[in-house]
Amino acid sequence: MADPYATLGVARGASEAEIKKAYRTLAKELHPDRNKDNPKAAERFSQVTQAYDLLTDKDKRARFDRGEIDADGNPTSPFGYGAGSAGGGPRGGFGQGGAQFDFGGDAADLGDVFADLFGGRQQSGGFRSGFGGFGRKSQPQPKGANVAYRLRVPFVDAASLATQRITLADGKTIDLKLPAGVEDGTQMRLTGKGQQGPGGAGDGIVTIEVQPHAFFTRDGDNVRLDLPISLKEAVLGGKVRVPTVEGAVMLSVPAGSSSGKTLRLKGRGFHKKDGTRGDQLVTLMVDLPANNDALRDFVRDWDDKGHDPRADMGG
Repeated sequence: MADPYATLGVARGASEAEIKKAYRTLAKELHPDRNKDNPKAAERFSQVTQAYDLLTDKDKRARFDRGEIDADGNPTSPFGYGAGSAGGGPRGGFGQGGAQFDFGGDAADLGDVFADLFGGRQQSGGFRSGFGGFGRKSQPQPKGANVAYRLRVPFVDAASLATQRITLADGKTIDLKLPAGVEDGTQMRLTGKGQQGPGGAGDGIVTIEVQPHAFFTRDGDNVRLDLPISLKEAVLGGKVRVPTVEGAVMLSVPAGSSSGKTLRLKGRGFHKKDGTRGDQLVTLMVDLPANNDALRDFVRDWDDKGHDPRADMGG
């Protein structure tokens, strides 16, 4: 894989937030669901996800920056060549004629190689040979690549944290519990649900997409709703039925309510990370019937000279 910084289009000293922003932009653009007729986009999407996984792992990123691993997470320069080598040659160790090897630090384990050459044997703590012993325990094998998934979640399910079912690449399905604070773009990691590799399976990375709703909208952790009411309900007040993300409830409309008046239903919004919950904000919208002769006759004879709704606007 190419340099992960170049793959994501970020500077080498980019912050975690900058890396995350770049990944989200590219992931939306390249996701296989949006590029079904473009196999190159799927390949590029996989590269972008792999680069993101490496750069958001603080340990792997630091090792990559030091030149200890490559962009695929594999150890580099097992004989000491590469970044950190004086003059581009081998690093300090033992040998003769200026040829030296370094078996300390993060160098790859060469025990098996020298066992074959010198007839030594592997013992606890490293490789033993006629030279008096050297070497380290072998480096862990790399895991398989992560697999990216996109999960579309209905608005009401995201607000109520309803369990979602997702189908994995191997055809198996699992039930996924949404986390408190979930929002569009939230990522969830499924340990061991990626591709198989020498060191085990990678992870599944699930990106949440919260779907829009026909009449609910999100405002931070609150849910907003414009609720039509009749003129009679606005003038006289009363109980009205109001939909929420967890079913309908009855709401008391105060007498004399005008369009734009907002009422609050506590605890009917999105779940927050701290365990509390937002509210549902209901904005009343007076809905007048069309072509109602009785209403026209009433208003025509109604004396409202004592009330000016625009008095505070001046002019």
